[in-house]
Amino acid sequence: MSERLVNMLSTEEIAARVRDLGAQITKDYKDKNLVLVVVLKGSFVFASDLCRAIDLPLRIDFLGVRSYGEGTESSGVVQITHDLSKPIANEDVIIVEDIVDTGLTIAHLMDLFRTRNPRSVKVCALLHKPARARVSVGIDYLGFTIEDKFVVGYGLDFAERYRNIPYIGVVERS
Repeated sequence: MSERLVNMLSTEEIAARVRDLGAQITKDYKDKNLVLVVVLKGSFVFASDLCRAIDLPLRIDFLGVRSYGEGTESSGVVQITHDLSKPIANEDVIIVEDIVDTGLTIAHLMDLFRTRNPRSVKVCALLHKPARARVSVGIDYLGFTIEDKFVVGYGLDFAERYRNIPYIGVVERS
């Protein structure tokens, strides 16, 4: 069986949208203690570009979660694999996520973070796949809404492959 990638969102489309998101966050968070919490592993490329598009002092922390394993379907169980390195009490937090599909991970993280007493928590997601939603979650800063296809690239993977592709693509098997 062979695989090929079909482009869904180009490098240029992604870069333009990330700049827009950065500009909006800059406007909304001036005079605040901004902490970007990057959800690993898939969000690291998006977060790298996003933080450079935000023209403010900010802190970055990382949170490792797993809900997919080796497959293409979420297990529905969110496992924390790496916790934050510093407290977020009295901070203005934006959770940076690569994709919101079922909503289970973000819902779990929002509940978890509320127990840590941040001043505010918002969500910034590169992609939203509403056809897969199992719970409704708010996305405050959204890059793109996409159809129900398994996507890779720009940090997203299939069995740990394709994260380095500079665009968002769909894996087609033949």
